Amino acid sequence: MANRIVIAPMCQYSAADGCMTDWHLIHLGHLALSGAALLTIEATAVLPEGRITHADVGLWDEATEAAIARTLEAVRRWSDMPIAIQLAHAGRKASTEIPWKGGAQIPPDHANGWQTVAPSAMPYEAGEHPPVALDRDGLARVRDAFAEAARRAARLGIDAVQVHGAHGYLLHQFLSPLSNRREDEYGGSLENRMRFPLEVFDAVRAGFPADRAVTMRVSGTDWVEGGWDIGQTVAFARALEARGCAAIHVSSGGLDPAQRIPVGPSYQVPLARAVKAATRMPVIAVGLITGFEQAEAVVGTGDADLIALARTILYDPRWPWHAAVHLGAQVKAPEQYLASRPRQHRDLFDMGH
Repeated sequence: MANRIVIAPMCQYSAADGCMTDWHLIHLGHLALSGAALLTIEATAVLPEGRITHADVGLWDEATEAAIARTLEAVRRWSDMPIAIQLAHAGRKASTEIPWKGGAQIPPDHANGWQTVAPSAMPYEAGEHPPVALDRDGLARVRDAFAEAARRAARLGIDAVQVHGAHGYLLHQFLSPLSNRREDEYGGSLENRMRFPLEVFDAVRAGFPADRAVTMRVSGTDWVEGGWDIGQTVAFARALEARGCAAIHVSSGGLDPAQRIPVGPSYQVPLARAVKAATRMPVIAVGLITGFEQAEAVVGTGDADLIALARTILYDPRWPWHAAVHLGAQVKAPEQYLASRPRQHRDLFDMGH
């Protein structure tokens, strides 16, 4: 990789019927010029009912695939940055309004709402319309949809797939004992709760070319007593590694409204450190990593192998350029921006598409 900076998937809530729009071309296009090593497309639903909101991107049919293809064609014309995609299903956290309109759940009998599904018929918050517990046919449909989306991603020439197992969405709902109350082989013990997420990973791995990476994003803890925690995360990471997972991206929370998150700079790094100590695959750290020295320390001390930026790079899309100047490293930038190079640091910029 060109460096250790990864652009994390960030929902834009700007799609139409699952299809990317011109906003995605602008958004992904300018991030592709940032100098990071990898750009990850936002949480992309494998089924219409797997969207967080009605304005989420999808990859479940020819129309949604064509919309991504159009966007990637334009972006790749001006950038050779590798591009990954996060494949996702929101489970019981689906069918919500876009954030700047409140983000509340939309019941299935309202416009832009639909019936949600989950491991168990338990809503995310009290008073919400409950999800339907997935039966065997439903599990197969979701698993097959992940695999089909992976095949579509391969046709699009996407370089890597990240399976979304974090932030309280469907696969995380299976992992956590707070949301998974099943009494079959998919619930109860840790082995059973990991079963469906691992089946989905295997299906994606089988559907994506062997020479391209499949990774997983996890929440290292629910931040709720009795919930998913770092010890269970380590066990899950080891199981993923045994199945050929190329890297693991360690975030946290999102599963339960009762979470109490000790937010602060690098607050999730200890979770990444624990997984790093227990596995050999690359570990990605994320969460309030905003400073150049801060990011360098996370990698330099061996707490993680890569740094993921989200809101930080939305605020400053040239963060990798500024980090290169600050740390005396080199970064790639387009020829069209040649004039922006600081005179005293021109040797740090590798110009070209």
